[in-house]
Amino acid sequence: MARTVWDSSVGKKTVMAVSGLIMLLYLVVHMIGNLKIFFGAGEFNHYAHWLRTVGEPFMHYEWTLWIVRIVLVAAVVAHAVSAYQLSRRDIRARPSKYVHKKPRASYATRTMRWGGIILGLFIVWHVLDLTTGTVHSGGFQEGHPYQNVVDTFSTWYGDVVYIVAMLALGLHVRHGFWAAAQTLGAGSRTRDRALKAVANVLALLLTAGFIAVPVGVMTGVVS
Repeated sequence: MARTVWDSSVGKKTVMAVSGLIMLLYLVVHMIGNLKIFFGAGEFNHYAHWLRTVGEPFMHYEWTLWIVRIVLVAAVVAHAVSAYQLSRRDIRARPSKYVHKKPRASYATRTMRWGGIILGLFIVWHVLDLTTGTVHSGGFQEGHPYQNVVDTFSTWYGDVVYIVAMLALGLHVRHGFWAAAQTLGAGSRTRDRALKAVANVLALLLTAGFIAVPVGVMTGVVS
Protein backbone atom coordinates (compact mmCIF):
# COMPACT_ATOMS: atom_id res chain seq x y z
CA MET A 1 0.00 0.00 0.00
CA ALA A 2 2.84 2.38 0.89
CA ARG A 3 4.52 1.65 -2.45
CA THR A 4 1.27 2.29 -4.33
CA VAL A 5 0.84 5.64 -2.58
CA TRP A 6 4.46 6.63 -3.21
CA ASP A 7 4.26 5.72 -6.91
CA SER A 8 1.29 8.03 -7.45
CA SER A 9 1.68 11.75 -8.11
CA VAL A 10 -0.75 12.51 -5.30
CA GLY A 11 1.35 10.42 -2.92
CA LYS A 12 4.55 12.23 -3.87
CA LYS A 13 2.86 15.62 -3.50
CA THR A 14 1.60 14.58 -0.06
CA VAL A 15 5.13 13.54 0.95
CA MET A 16 6.39 16.90 -0.29
CA ALA A 17 3.71 18.76 1.67
CA VAL A 18 4.22 16.89 4.96
CA SER A 19 8.03 17.00 4.80
CA GLY A 20 7.87 20.68 3.87
CA LEU A 21 5.70 21.49 6.88
CA ILE A 22 8.10 19.58 9.17
CA MET A 23 10.98 21.68 7.86
CA LEU A 24 8.91 24.86 8.16
CA LEU A 25 8.21 24.14 11.83
CA TYR A 26 11.92 23.60 12.42
CA LEU A 27 12.77 26.85 10.62
CA VAL A 28 10.43 28.88 12.84
CA VAL A 29 11.99 27.40 16.00
CA HIS A 30 15.51 27.77 14.58
CA MET A 31 14.93 31.42 13.70
CA ILE A 32 13.68 32.22 17.20
CA GLY A 33 16.73 30.52 18.66
CA ASN A 34 19.05 32.44 16.34
CA LEU A 35 17.64 35.77 17.52
CA LYS A 36 18.96 35.01 21.02
CA ILE A 37 22.33 36.15 19.69
CA PHE A 38 21.15 39.73 20.22
CA PHE A 39 21.06 39.07 23.99
CA GLY A 40 24.77 38.39 24.17
CA ALA A 41 27.29 35.58 24.06
CA GLY A 42 26.26 34.09 27.41
CA GLU A 43 22.59 33.79 26.44
CA PHE A 44 23.33 32.37 22.99
CA ASN A 45 25.94 29.86 24.15
CA HIS A 46 23.67 28.73 26.99
CA TYR A 47 20.87 28.12 24.47
CA ALA A 48 23.23 26.08 22.27
CA HIS A 49 24.23 23.97 25.29
CA TRP A 50 20.58 23.53 26.30
CA LEU A 51 19.81 22.03 22.89
CA ARG A 52 22.19 19.19 23.75
CA THR A 53 20.65 18.50 27.16
CA VAL A 54 16.95 18.57 26.23
CA GLY A 55 15.15 15.61 27.78
CA GLU A 56 17.78 14.80 30.42
CA PRO A 57 17.93 12.70 32.49
CA PHE A 58 15.43 10.52 30.59
CA MET A 59 17.31 11.18 27.35
CA HIS A 60 21.07 10.86 27.18
CA TYR A 61 23.23 13.88 26.29
CA GLU A 62 22.50 14.99 22.68
CA TRP A 63 20.00 12.15 22.05
CA THR A 64 17.09 14.55 21.52
CA LEU A 65 19.21 16.71 19.25
CA TRP A 66 20.19 13.69 17.16
CA ILE A 67 16.55 12.60 16.88
CA VAL A 68 15.70 16.07 15.55
CA ARG A 69 18.60 15.86 13.10
CA ILE A 70 17.53 12.44 11.82
CA VAL A 71 13.93 13.59 11.34
CA LEU A 72 15.17 16.67 9.48
CA VAL A 73 17.48 14.69 7.21
CA ALA A 74 14.64 12.30 6.42
CA ALA A 75 12.33 15.24 5.65
CA VAL A 76 14.92 16.93 3.41
CA VAL A 77 15.64 13.70 1.48
CA ALA A 78 11.93 12.87 1.09
CA HIS A 79 11.19 16.42 -0.05
CA ALA A 80 14.04 16.51 -2.55
CA VAL A 81 13.42 13.05 -4.00
CA SER A 82 9.67 13.57 -4.41
CA ALA A 83 10.26 17.02 -5.97
CA TYR A 84 12.79 15.60 -8.44
CA GLN A 85 10.59 12.66 -9.42
CA LEU A 86 7.54 14.87 -9.87
CA SER A 87 9.60 17.22 -12.03
CA ARG A 88 10.82 14.35 -14.22
CA ARG A 89 7.29 12.97 -14.48
CA ASP A 90 6.00 16.39 -15.54
CA ILE A 91 8.68 16.67 -18.25
CA ARG A 92 7.90 13.18 -19.60
CA ALA A 93 4.20 13.99 -19.69
CA ARG A 94 4.79 16.98 -21.99
CA PRO A 95 8.23 16.81 -23.67
CA SER A 96 7.32 19.65 -26.04
CA LYS A 97 6.21 23.14 -25.08
CA TYR A 98 2.55 24.13 -25.06
CA VAL A 99 1.26 25.67 -28.29
CA HIS A 100 -0.55 28.31 -26.25
CA LYS A 101 1.45 29.80 -23.41
CA LYS A 102 0.04 29.30 -19.92
CA PRO A 103 -0.73 32.38 -17.79
CA ARG A 104 2.42 33.86 -16.29
CA ALA A 105 3.13 32.27 -12.91
CA SER A 106 4.43 34.14 -9.91
CA TYR A 107 8.17 34.65 -9.50
CA ALA A 108 8.21 32.28 -6.51
CA THR A 109 6.47 29.54 -8.52
CA ARG A 110 8.88 29.86 -11.44
CA THR A 111 11.93 29.73 -9.16
CA MET A 112 10.84 26.88 -6.86
CA ARG A 113 13.18 24.36 -8.47
CA TRP A 114 16.21 26.64 -8.54
CA GLY A 115 15.39 27.81 -5.04
CA GLY A 116 15.35 24.23 -3.84
CA ILE A 117 18.78 23.60 -5.38
CA ILE A 118 20.18 26.77 -3.79
CA LEU A 119 18.80 25.76 -0.39
CA GLY A 120 20.16 22.23 -0.73
CA LEU A 121 23.66 23.54 -1.45
CA PHE A 122 23.33 26.06 1.38
CA ILE A 123 22.41 23.36 3.91
CA VAL A 124 25.64 21.51 3.06
CA TRP A 125 27.68 24.70 3.37
CA HIS A 126 25.92 25.72 6.62
CA VAL A 127 26.64 22.36 8.29
CA LEU A 128 30.28 22.40 7.17
CA ASP A 129 30.62 25.97 8.42
CA LEU A 130 28.89 26.08 11.81
CA THR A 131 28.48 22.42 12.81
CA THR A 132 31.67 20.64 11.76
CA GLY A 133 33.81 23.76 11.19
CA THR A 134 35.29 22.27 8.01
CA VAL A 135 34.94 25.46 5.92
CA HIS A 136 34.74 27.89 8.83
CA SER A 137 36.73 31.11 8.69
CA GLY A 138 38.69 32.51 11.63
CA GLY A 139 39.28 29.23 13.42
CA PHE A 140 36.31 27.11 14.51
CA GLN A 141 35.83 27.02 18.30
CA GLU A 142 33.99 23.94 19.58
CA GLY A 143 31.46 24.93 22.23
CA HIS A 144 31.54 28.64 21.32
CA PRO A 145 28.71 29.08 18.80
CA TYR A 146 28.42 32.84 19.41
CA GLN A 147 32.01 33.48 18.30
CA ASN A 148 31.65 31.06 15.38
CA VAL A 149 28.59 32.94 14.09
CA VAL A 150 30.38 36.29 14.44
CA ASP A 151 33.39 34.88 12.56
CA THR A 152 31.21 33.64 9.70
CA PHE A 153 29.39 36.93 9.23
CA SER A 154 32.57 38.97 9.53
CA THR A 155 33.44 37.83 6.00
CA TRP A 156 31.77 39.27 2.90
CA TYR A 157 31.26 35.86 1.30
CA GLY A 158 29.67 34.45 4.47
CA ASP A 159 27.14 37.28 4.39
CA VAL A 160 26.45 36.91 0.66
CA VAL A 161 25.94 33.14 0.80
CA TYR A 162 23.63 33.38 3.80
CA ILE A 163 21.54 36.32 2.60
CA VAL A 164 21.06 34.89 -0.90
CA ALA A 165 19.99 31.57 0.62
CA MET A 166 17.53 33.28 2.98
CA LEU A 167 15.97 35.22 0.10
CA ALA A 168 15.56 31.93 -1.75
CA LEU A 169 14.05 30.45 1.42
CA GLY A 170 11.49 33.25 1.61
CA LEU A 171 10.33 32.63 -1.96
CA HIS A 172 10.26 28.88 -1.36
CA VAL A 173 8.14 29.22 1.80
CA ARG A 174 5.82 31.75 0.16
CA HIS A 175 4.76 29.34 -2.55
CA GLY A 176 5.41 26.08 -0.71
CA PHE A 177 3.13 26.77 2.27
CA TRP A 178 0.18 27.59 0.02
CA ALA A 179 0.89 24.57 -2.23
CA ALA A 180 1.10 22.26 0.81
CA ALA A 181 -2.25 23.52 2.04
CA GLN A 182 -3.81 22.76 -1.34
CA THR A 183 -2.29 19.27 -1.43
CA LEU A 184 -3.49 18.41 2.08
CA GLY A 185 -7.02 19.63 1.36
CA ALA A 186 -6.91 22.74 3.53
CA GLY A 187 -7.37 25.11 0.61
CA SER A 188 -10.68 26.39 -0.73
CA ARG A 189 -12.02 29.46 -2.47
CA THR A 190 -13.03 31.02 0.84
CA ARG A 191 -9.72 30.24 2.56
CA ASP A 192 -7.42 30.87 -0.39
CA ARG A 193 -6.81 34.55 0.38
CA ALA A 194 -6.14 33.83 4.06
CA LEU A 195 -3.71 31.02 3.24
CA LYS A 196 -1.79 33.23 0.83
CA ALA A 197 -1.65 35.97 3.47
CA VAL A 198 -0.27 33.51 6.03
CA ALA A 199 2.28 32.28 3.48
CA ASN A 200 3.41 35.85 2.78
CA VAL A 201 3.71 36.68 6.48
CA LEU A 202 5.65 33.48 7.23
CA ALA A 203 8.01 34.09 4.32
CA LEU A 204 8.60 37.70 5.37
CA LEU A 205 9.16 36.89 9.06
CA LEU A 206 11.53 34.00 8.34
CA THR A 207 13.55 35.96 5.79
CA ALA A 208 13.81 39.04 8.01
CA GLY A 209 14.48 37.00 11.15
CA PHE A 210 17.32 35.00 9.62
CA ILE A 211 18.89 37.95 7.77
CA ALA A 212 18.82 40.03 10.98
CA VAL A 213 21.76 38.00 12.34
CA PRO A 214 24.33 38.76 9.59
CA VAL A 215 23.07 42.35 9.44
CA GLY A 216 23.57 42.59 13.22
CA VAL A 217 27.18 41.43 12.85
CA MET A 218 27.85 43.72 9.86
CA THR A 219 26.52 46.77 11.71
CA GLY A 220 28.35 45.99 14.95
CA VAL A 221 25.19 45.37 16.97
CA VAL A 222 26.48 41.81 17.46
CA SER A 223 30.23 41.66 18.04
